[in-house]
Amino acid sequence: MDNGQSIRLLNLQLFAEGEDKTEQPTPHRLREARKKGQVMKSMELNAAINMAGMVSFFILIWPYFQNNLFAMLNHYLGALPVEMASADFPAIFIMRLSLQQFMGLVLPFLLVAFFLGFMSNVMQVGFLVSTEVLKPQLNRLNPVEGFKRILSRRSLFEMVKSILKVVIFALVCYFYLRSQLPPMLLLLGQEAWVSASLLGKVLVGLAYRVAALFFILAIIDFIYQRHEFIKNLRMSRRDVKDEYKQLEGDPHVRSRVRERQRAMARERSMAQVPEATVVVTNPTHLAVALRYNEKEDGAPVLLAKGAGILAQRIREIAQDHHIPIIQNPPVARLLYREVEIGEEIPGNLYQAVAEIMALVYRLQEKERLRRRRAGA
Repeated sequence: MDNGQSIRLLNLQLFAEGEDKTEQPTPHRLREARKKGQVMKSMELNAAINMAGMVSFFILIWPYFQNNLFAMLNHYLGALPVEMASADFPAIFIMRLSLQQFMGLVLPFLLVAFFLGFMSNVMQVGFLVSTEVLKPQLNRLNPVEGFKRILSRRSLFEMVKSILKVVIFALVCYFYLRSQLPPMLLLLGQEAWVSASLLGKVLVGLAYRVAALFFILAIIDFIYQRHEFIKNLRMSRRDVKDEYKQLEGDPHVRSRVRERQRAMARERSMAQVPEATVVVTNPTHLAVALRYNEKEDGAPVLLAKGAGILAQRIREIAQDHHIPIIQNPPVARLLYREVEIGEEIPGNLYQAVAEIMALVYRLQEKERLRRRRAGA
């Protein structure tokens, strides 16, 4: 190979490697990515669902939480010191009691938080278990790749999003709490339950505003994550062709297989020509072999058809087996074009084929009479 050919081959290889990935990912590529644990998911949407769900649950369960909290405080600040002073209380008993009361308050929130986190992931991803993400990836130890990830567009987006989230949340909290400051200052000297009630309302209002902001950010993040996910899975035209070849087989191989199947079908049809009642020809270019058995067939059946050499072969077989050959170009063309091997002829050809069959029967009757006379 000379220098010019080498350079051209190198240029073609570089062009193939640098082909732009402009095609949308195929369903197969999406399925393979899912098997590897690569799915589209917005963590901001999970956070928004968890935030809104926990606030709503806290409002719903507030009477239970308040009663149990006050009962626990009364016990610890009132009855428990008296009981400890009048009898020997082991430290393990106090620890167990404290743990039980603490879990009674916290466990419902933990269960709801787990349920919301699980359902928010299932809503986005569906139920998926993949061990691929747990496998060690040596490329993550590459400092160059790590540096690229740090300076990637995705990292820049996450950084800007985090800064904006902090700034927006700080502004929302500041302006909302400032608007609630006058009624909160009136709590000085009020009873504890009044202060707790107002503070609870203020915190709930703040939590709902933060949750609403979470949802706004979640929508933006969801759109961005979906765009990045599809972009990362895009394919070049060569990738699509290679995948198609892998799934469906090489087109050249499929073409050879189909040709071989057609050849086998032709061979089988040639073997059926001796069973034919008549062969209709074009007269030389086309040949169609028909069978009609009144006891077995509801209508004439096409046993074989061919053009060119195949037509000549059908005629030769018909001559060897003394099968009548009728020249009728229009009917031969219609049969060749509209009827497949093994099918009965369609209704629009009944009349034409019936006339051919009648001619065949007349010829056969004449042949039988001739043989009788010759025998006599």
